[in-house]
Amino acid sequence: MTFRAAALATAAVLATALACAPAQTTSQTPHTFTTGPDTFLLDGKPFLIHAGEMHYPRVPRAYWRDRMRKMKAMGLNTLTTYVFWNEHETAPGTYDFTGDNDLAEYLKEAQQEGLYVILRPGPYVCAEWEFAGYPAWLLKDHDIVVRSSDPKYMEPVNKWFAHLGPIVHPFLLSQGGPILAVQIENEYGSFGDDHAYMEQMRQLLIATGMGDGLLYTADGPDVFAKGTLPNIPAVVNFGPGDAAKAFPALAAFRPNGPLMSGEYWDGWFDHWGDKHQHRSNKVQLGEIGMMLDKGYSFNLYMAEGGTSFGWMNGSNSDGKNFEPDTTSYDYDSAIDERGGLRPKFFAIRDLIAKSTGVTPPAPPAEIPATTYPVRTITESASLWANLPKLIKSDKPLSMEDIGQSYGYILYTTPLTASQSGTLTLDALHDYAQVYLDHKLIGILDRRISQSSLELPPHPAGELQILVENTGRVNYTTVIRTERKGITKSVTLAGTELHNFQIYPLPMQDTTKLKYTTKPCEGPCFYRTHLTTTGDLRDTYINTTQMTKGFVWVNGRPLGRAWSIGPQGALYLPAPWLHAGENEITLFELQSSTNPDQLGTVDHPIYFEPTPPSATASTKQ
Repeated sequence: MTFRAAALATAAVLATALACAPAQTTSQTPHTFTTGPDTFLLDGKPFLIHAGEMHYPRVPRAYWRDRMRKMKAMGLNTLTTYVFWNEHETAPGTYDFTGDNDLAEYLKEAQQEGLYVILRPGPYVCAEWEFAGYPAWLLKDHDIVVRSSDPKYMEPVNKWFAHLGPIVHPFLLSQGGPILAVQIENEYGSFGDDHAYMEQMRQLLIATGMGDGLLYTADGPDVFAKGTLPNIPAVVNFGPGDAAKAFPALAAFRPNGPLMSGEYWDGWFDHWGDKHQHRSNKVQLGEIGMMLDKGYSFNLYMAEGGTSFGWMNGSNSDGKNFEPDTTSYDYDSAIDERGGLRPKFFAIRDLIAKSTGVTPPAPPAEIPATTYPVRTITESASLWANLPKLIKSDKPLSMEDIGQSYGYILYTTPLTASQSGTLTLDALHDYAQVYLDHKLIGILDRRISQSSLELPPHPAGELQILVENTGRVNYTTVIRTERKGITKSVTLAGTELHNFQIYPLPMQDTTKLKYTTKPCEGPCFYRTHLTTTGDLRDTYINTTQMTKGFVWVNGRPLGRAWSIGPQGALYLPAPWLHAGENEITLFELQSSTNPDQLGTVDHPIYFEPTPPSATASTKQ
């Protein structure tokens, strides 16, 4: 019997058993998962991984099982996920594994639903996620060098893994759990070639109980030599159209071992100001069919993209360009942002069923969506009237310097009547609105390389600079200096400004805002209510009437709004609503839009993005 035939026979038996088995509690029977000369071996028998990626913070906990069952209905046998350090350790030594962050429950449910798991604990995860999964507090130390053997970096990593390991260990296959394999770091070859660091990460996984099983590395086809370790299995990551290059490259580099696509990019993500992404199904289905025919293993990245709720979207940068990601992480995946099934879901399902000879279970019923009435907005709260306690500093401080991770930060300093000319914000991260005595002078946007504007002649007054963290970079060496706010200096007509008052605005709590019914000028909060009747259903907040800002529902941070597109609605899951009145809070940077009416829709909204302006303006 050939390898492919043996692997498919094993997969068919397992798939049939898993498809028919009811949900169970975690098994206590240990298993083994290893590699042979050209195959993975589950308990010594050939096994093909047909995996799909889904990230637990990007899907409401109440919907985890729904999405897992849909993955099984697609014919997949394995769920792949990262572990997001910054979701769990929000401050040094302060851990959160509750609610949507309950990793143990996620792993338990995967096993109960008949899915194996590939775990990718990072600590670097990329994933178009804020700071690649790193907690922002790492950057308070200006000397730290992340993704390296630097002791200042490895010490908090060691502590984090020491906490994470006991949570993960019971779910390893060797302990009767669902975890087939654990990834060492993440695509390190695309970043550097510090093999001593990679070896440290391997040893750390073992020391903390996460390495009691198969460890592996994942890289692009051109950088295996930089990101791999001797005698450790390697997989290759690539997108549609590159299979013909990727698999021969992996076979040449690791001639004795299974061939697997660790990430097959079956879609793509959106940047603010760019077109909504869609990838050709024809190319994808052809290459997935080829992988099935040849007996290669694969992981669909993503099977379910989901949402980077709240402040957690990442950004791309090569040191020059800056491209922040949208809140939606729909990814054009087979399962859409709110769990709908795209045509390629059924096409992939048919391909896997044909290859394995096993008909997958039927997918769960569609989760309905609806629209809800929203009251006309009558209450507002000026940011200027709701400022927190200030911090005095001779020079600007970054968010990280003052212990802040997300949101906005306000810098103010007095000016004399003689101070005018070119105002320059050195290393602005990321988006600033500049005011003189609360009058908007102009907007500066890192996305389009803006850092200066002209400050006109004026009476003595106060300069105010409101800066937004639009999402920390998650890729390239830029992550090592990705502090937020004004990260260097402010100069006016070539002279450095001093004597700053700094207001941290993380906006974690919107319950203490002081609302009025008077018109609001400048950056403003608005409050209204959404009313539900009958069964709670998913919906979307239509943000097309907003210029730039943020939305909360019942105090939960939903995500960003920006009129430049392409995203024009924020997904609001039914489990986050309750019967009757639901409070909606908006923060709008430009109150000239005054969104007196906010609506809901039962579908996502995408539109053509607005071309950027090269010069500073008062609208963006």
